[in-house]
Amino acid sequence: MELGAGRHAAVLRPGSVADGSAGMRPDGKVEGLRQSMSWLHTYTGLLLGWVLFAMFLTGTLSYVRDEITAWMKPPVQHSFADAQTADRAVAALRKLAPDAEQWTIDLPTARQPAVEASWRAKGAAQGRRGREAVMLDAGTGEVLQVPETRGADFFYRFHFEFYGMSVYTGRIIAGIAAFFMLVAIISGVITHKKIFTEFFTFRPRKGQRSWLDAHNAMAVLGLPFHFVLTFTGLLLLMFILLPWGLDAAYDGQRNQFYQERRAQFDPSLERPADAAAPVAGVLALDRILHDADQKFDGRGIDSFVVKHPGLADSTVEVRPAAGDRLTDYPARRLFYTADGLPLQAPPETATAWSTDVYRAMINVHIGRFAGPALRWVFFLSGIAGTLMVATGLVLWVVKRLPERRKAGATPFSHRLVEVLNTGAIGGLTVAIGSYFWLNHLLPAALKDRSLWEIRGFFCVWLLCALHPLLRTHRRAWIEQLCLAAVLLFLLPVLNAATGGLPLWRSLAQGQWSIAGFELSAMAVAVLLAFAVRKLRAGVGSGAGRGAGKAAARHAGHVTATGAAAAVTAMQSRDLESREMGVQQ
Repeated sequence: MELGAGRHAAVLRPGSVADGSAGMRPDGKVEGLRQSMSWLHTYTGLLLGWVLFAMFLTGTLSYVRDEITAWMKPPVQHSFADAQTADRAVAALRKLAPDAEQWTIDLPTARQPAVEASWRAKGAAQGRRGREAVMLDAGTGEVLQVPETRGADFFYRFHFEFYGMSVYTGRIIAGIAAFFMLVAIISGVITHKKIFTEFFTFRPRKGQRSWLDAHNAMAVLGLPFHFVLTFTGLLLLMFILLPWGLDAAYDGQRNQFYQERRAQFDPSLERPADAAAPVAGVLALDRILHDADQKFDGRGIDSFVVKHPGLADSTVEVRPAAGDRLTDYPARRLFYTADGLPLQAPPETATAWSTDVYRAMINVHIGRFAGPALRWVFFLSGIAGTLMVATGLVLWVVKRLPERRKAGATPFSHRLVEVLNTGAIGGLTVAIGSYFWLNHLLPAALKDRSLWEIRGFFCVWLLCALHPLLRTHRRAWIEQLCLAAVLLFLLPVLNAATGGLPLWRSLAQGQWSIAGFELSAMAVAVLLAFAVRKLRAGVGSGAGRGAGKAAARHAGHVTATGAAAAVTAMQSRDLESREMGVQQ
């Protein structure tokens, strides 16, 4: 999305479509396609830009939600897997739930170091609501006392459902925002005739031109990603946004469709005729996992399910780790008797090509197939998208500075956008940092602890949204970015002081998910501090040299959750001239 970009004025003006004389310029000539797309690009991006920024940032964090969630559970950080991890997990479940109808064991991965063991009691409801779960130390099999938390799953759900409203309403809003995003992307490409040439152009210390160049670079850098992710996001929501086909096919019974869509294949398995009679209590786990690992061609094992554990008719279902193909989901599963004999499952029903395409689109959007390197590409592309939205919002303000200087006052609409920009971009960054701190500081025994983490997140965000009303625009940015930098930079200290793995130990012992998160947070904090330094230097130098020179400086680009915040330094260089002009 290239908000407010283009060589022609992206404001509603006489002769524009919004003025009622569609296609006419002030000089009476007919507007071309590029010019007519400019205002559309500007206002489709601005109207829901703050919502899109939150969606992009939380969606980007969702690509590393396993790593973030592991960091938010300090006892999990001390878990290290070995060859006996699966046996220890089964032994623990024999003690915790000997009479359960089903055990499910999610094995450790490089992103999640502990074992998640769950069970369903006899007669319990199907699905997540009918199960109980614990986290186990992969090295000892002991139950870990993990504090209640939603972890990064909160960011994942907020990305497309928001919070404090029904799931249906949240997804409708997300779908509308995604549609606006798609329109902004397409109109932005049309507006820029030389968009790929402009990608290699950056003019530092040129005020509005610098912002436009940064906006273009972020847009073109991840253009395929931005378009595909927006389009696939709409596909994921199509049954909510366009439900009339379902109503016609299912006679208005939409729940029937969703039940069929979520239905799990539960095969009727038969034991080989020449096999010996089963023995109750036997579970040849090593034999089962070794055979499954070979048949999965090195993909590894993600989890296994033991049905009717301890009984003669017990069976084991083994699920492979995520593959590197778009069509690998749902993955092929293997089935065994408890004593290790492979079972032949009935052939799965063939799916239509449209279903395969839909599943592939889901995998593209979620990144389920991505390995470590490709996941980083997705993450960095998400950062570029976050920057693209943020620079577009800021550019809207910067482009209108000459009008404000000439008038000697700030219109209400301009001031409103300034406040919303600060609260949405800087405020969300502070709120995310506060969420991590609340996770480690709230008492472990606190009732509804995970809800208090989320409530704290929104309370901080609300305060940050109100804060710009009481401060000058530049001062509000400085204070919010400074607070965010402190919160993020001290996360390793907080983690070590509250029972987590110290950074030096996570590096030495190969807990890369924990170390990577903390190092990334510190890197973001350094970039935020750099932005604060540039902002403060501008305040000190501008009073003596006037608004003209102060408007020509900017701060560089940024990464991760602080990406949108550091670009604010460029905005403040231009905003200083407005402040000085008003004072004069």
